[in-house]
Amino acid sequence: MDRWADLHLHTRWSDGTLDVVGTVRRAQEAGLAAIAITDHDTIGPELLSPVAEIEGMEVICGVELKADIEGERGEILGYFLAPRHPALGELFRWMAEARQRRMEAMVSRCQEMLGEPIAFSEVVADAAGSVGRPHLAAVLVHRGFARNYEDAFQRYLARGAPCYVPLPRPASRQVIAAIRSAGGVASLAHPCFLSFPDWEATLRKLAGEGLAAVEVHYPYASSRQPLHVDPREIEALVAELGLLPSGGSDDHGPGSVKDSLGSVRVPYWPVVEELRALSSVVR
Repeated sequence: MDRWADLHLHTRWSDGTLDVVGTVRRAQEAGLAAIAITDHDTIGPELLSPVAEIEGMEVICGVELKADIEGERGEILGYFLAPRHPALGELFRWMAEARQRRMEAMVSRCQEMLGEPIAFSEVVADAAGSVGRPHLAAVLVHRGFARNYEDAFQRYLARGAPCYVPLPRPASRQVIAAIRSAGGVASLAHPCFLSFPDWEATLRKLAGEGLAAVEVHYPYASSRQPLHVDPREIEALVAELGLLPSGGSDDHGPGSVKDSLGSVRVPYWPVVEELRALSSVVR
């Protein structure tokens, strides 16, 4: 019997709408055998070990970390992580401070543009973990300045919109080193959104820094972001370079801007087992 996994899911500890148990139950309904929780720049308190069984579901402790990749604003996923490892804690603290400064600046821009006093405390009130643009979008919707999350992003918060402020990012080498120090495996997230003149050279460089996988399988067909490279080209390069082809839906839960659980399923064998074999997990 085939078993399937989704290795890119977000919860309320970053910008998702459900907690871990709620996400597990949705994944069970979708017929999955394993999932990875990959919140932005944080790991929720329910995740106590690199991999655990929660309500009968295999749950991998993961993270999605912002990274500067040769000048591009990318993200790197980590899997099978020791959640309280000091290397991750140091990086999380750095990112939390950067996120707070960035959000304070975005709130200030919204106040200037809309002429409405929006308090930073109001934005972070529903942020269980790291604060991000969806939390500000929720306030804008609640205040009547946007119809929904998508409208809030398009009008105010997307890159190039009037209230957007870029988020500082650590270098890819630093991010991958922290993931590996925590016993985990690093994978490049949604590569087709990134633009590099020589993809083979970029992937070789990242592999030299310790990257082991690339998120080949992703719901690109339903994304409104432009693709800068054909997913089939990335898949072929990943195979040629001996990297692992990972994948996930990037679901953020019901009512979010990315309600996509079930849109991507990767085979448990070999993907999950090979990622596990590269990690420092002891079961």
